[in-house]
Amino acid sequence: MDFKKEYEKWCTDEYFDDETKKELLAIRDDEEEIKDRFYRRLEFGTGGLRGVIGTGTNRMNIYTVRQATQGLANYIISQDGQEKGVAIAFDSRIMSPEFAKEAASCLSANGIKVYLFESLRPTPELSFSVRKLGCIAGIVITASHNPREYNGYKVYWEDGAQITPPHDKNILAEVAKVNDYEQMKTMDYDKAVTDGFIKVIGKEIDDAYIAELKKQNIHPEAITKVAKDIKIVYTPLHGTGNIPVRRVLAELGFENVYVVEKQEKPDGNFPTVAYPNPEDSKAWTLALELAKEKDADIVLATDPDADRLGVYAKDEKTGEYVSFTGNMSGSLIAEYILREKKEKGELPENAAIVETIVTTDMLKAVAEKYGVKLMEVLTGFKFIGEQIKLFEQNNSYEYIFGMEESYGCLAGTYARDKDACVAVMMLCEVAAYYKLKGMTLCDAMQDMYKEYGYYKEGLFTITKKGIDGAEQIENMMREKRENPATVMGGFKVLKMRDYQSDEVKDMVTGETGTTGLPKSNVLYYELENNAWCCVRPSGTEPKIKFYYGVKGESLEDAEKKLEAIKEDLI
Repeated sequence: MDFKKEYEKWCTDEYFDDETKKELLAIRDDEEEIKDRFYRRLEFGTGGLRGVIGTGTNRMNIYTVRQATQGLANYIISQDGQEKGVAIAFDSRIMSPEFAKEAASCLSANGIKVYLFESLRPTPELSFSVRKLGCIAGIVITASHNPREYNGYKVYWEDGAQITPPHDKNILAEVAKVNDYEQMKTMDYDKAVTDGFIKVIGKEIDDAYIAELKKQNIHPEAITKVAKDIKIVYTPLHGTGNIPVRRVLAELGFENVYVVEKQEKPDGNFPTVAYPNPEDSKAWTLALELAKEKDADIVLATDPDADRLGVYAKDEKTGEYVSFTGNMSGSLIAEYILREKKEKGELPENAAIVETIVTTDMLKAVAEKYGVKLMEVLTGFKFIGEQIKLFEQNNSYEYIFGMEESYGCLAGTYARDKDACVAVMMLCEVAAYYKLKGMTLCDAMQDMYKEYGYYKEGLFTITKKGIDGAEQIENMMREKRENPATVMGGFKVLKMRDYQSDEVKDMVTGETGTTGLPKSNVLYYELENNAWCCVRPSGTEPKIKFYYGVKGESLEDAEKKLEAIKEDLI
């Protein structure tokens, strides 16, 4: 793409509004900034768009949103899905309402029915609404846990999950065909509402969604018995979780729920945090202050679109609040569900749980104990959602629970994406159950380590921004393929899985086989002594990610083994 030519077009063409031109003219003398904004089109990946908000082809703005939506509309029309319609939700980020309305207006101009939420909603509620309303697709405007300057656009298909093959590639191809701005249709938003193309939705979907969350409750009597005693601190981190999380906890009977006041209201500037991600320890400062003030049992945080849950729990032995990784909290919930359903005779014979390849191996041990099928999928919750669909189509397994290491899980099948709202609900129930036994979540986690083994996991990333970043990351992946490691952290590499070439190689015998999963730019190393490592480029950020895990004889032993692998990778 000739970035200078494209820049001049945006500055002069009548198609672009005056505010856009004003912003661009202000950078006329900054060639590097112009180049960064116009050297390429913002990539529509297999999930949608994500990028920095601003003007230009490599930014999130109404024009790039319109372009993506026109491609989606073309595909929906090819599938005769106009009457089924598209559900649209958005989060608290800057420009999210505007981008949602732009998408709705474009779809309407293409004769496609739209169901647009009246105000911000969690991403998992959008997933639920697609199936509830019988839509062919869904869109959610969010950049999840990214920094404040980002926004994004995720596409869901009629099964309620983010798009997977063949729809992801087909939609991507349609978006790529939309090269001329004159191809992009739009219409006045108010006229689209008046003419019946856009239906504004809200309470009726909220009520149905909350009802489905509450159906996952296993021991309501445990909550009733400790409702006055257990103390919960919660922060939505300026996002969408505040109303649904507080509502479901209140309806279940929890009486002492304290919300961090300064982080309660939606705000796309995220004024109290640099990075609105519950995985970031710095995001917890205010919540932990309130927890100490209230002497809370558990402390919870959801990300801006409320699909990820972070957890701290009080250790009564030390009086300190202990951070739980997504692997830890997910494993606690999974074991609780399997154990209690089996105890009540409600665990199906064909029960299955699903995890991604970079999620803790502790879940394998849990599944084995309860005689439950464990399925592994590629990184990304959409592949877990896809398994739910396949289970139903094939009458093979009954989905019980799914999780990924990045603080996301789903109990039940009402949605097909990770849901922090149900995770909050289930974790609070788990805490109530153990409180009746005189135990904390920290005690429960220690019991899991003693029974299943001291599993620990780590993650670190390398960021490569700018025009050359993607090429540098690709070179790093190529180097690892051409010169495969034989030892990591003192552990021998037993097998290497290359999901891009769909090959598993036994590093000892040289024998090869297939991975059994879709092709993806991912390398996975099976190490001796139950250790492992996985490397992949991020699908949404200019990063390469290194995941790794071990099983130790104690927590201290596990930490030492984990650190040894990390030192080898850096």
